[in-house]
Amino acid sequence: MKIVVIGGSGLIGSKVVSRLKAEGHEVVAASPKSGVNSVTGEGLAQALEGASVMVDVSNSASFDPEPVMAFFRASTTNLIAAAKAAGVGHYVALSVVGTDRLLSSGYFRAKMVQETMIKASSIPYSIVRATQFFEFANSILEFSTVGDSIRVAPILIQPMAAADVSQAVGDVALGMPLNGMVEVGGPRAFPMAELVRITLNHRHETREIVIDPKMGYFGAEASERSIVPDGGARLSAMSYEDWLSQQQAVAAAR
Repeated sequence: MKIVVIGGSGLIGSKVVSRLKAEGHEVVAASPKSGVNSVTGEGLAQALEGASVMVDVSNSASFDPEPVMAFFRASTTNLIAAAKAAGVGHYVALSVVGTDRLLSSGYFRAKMVQETMIKASSIPYSIVRATQFFEFANSILEFSTVGDSIRVAPILIQPMAAADVSQAVGDVALGMPLNGMVEVGGPRAFPMAELVRITLNHRHETREIVIDPKMGYFGAEASERSIVPDGGARLSAMSYEDWLSQQQAVAAAR
């Protein structure tokens, strides 16, 4: 089976490509690096020729409201048109848990538009909404740092490893179209302040952690459960602490 991964050179896409190739499928890692640009449409027709499944894990380079909306509108419009022309039978897209609950954010408004366009496309589809990746913990700390303290909202987070996200996306890509959405997340939900504390302890840092409801999630208004999955989500097994230990071991072995 031929599977085209849009954004196939990125954090998630490269892992999806490796996993699907290991299972014997013909996989195309489509990205600007390989001459395929979903925003301009360049190379899409050639890449999708003969494809049964298209997996879209692409993302905008900017999270500012106007450019991110322009990215997802243009990219999704071109992907739908190219997939229809090629006779693709399954459109798999990676999205974010809580997208519909964080619409004060320009990024999540754009992701909501992407999801809506895919649902209306008439192509059989599956949307995989994932929680935050362990790999993004440093970005959360950087955004939350105010002076010598780290300020986080009193919200829950249920992160997972990028490898587990790619595993879930690959599983969905190899299955029948859901014509709906599935949520995937880490093994447990816990306060964002705990994520920060674990990360600081791992770094041997002792900065003050302040609970600040005004922080939201990257500036978006968020309630306690805005970014954690509802019941029925597919949960991975690896904890954040185990992932940190694994990363440390890998770094030490280099």
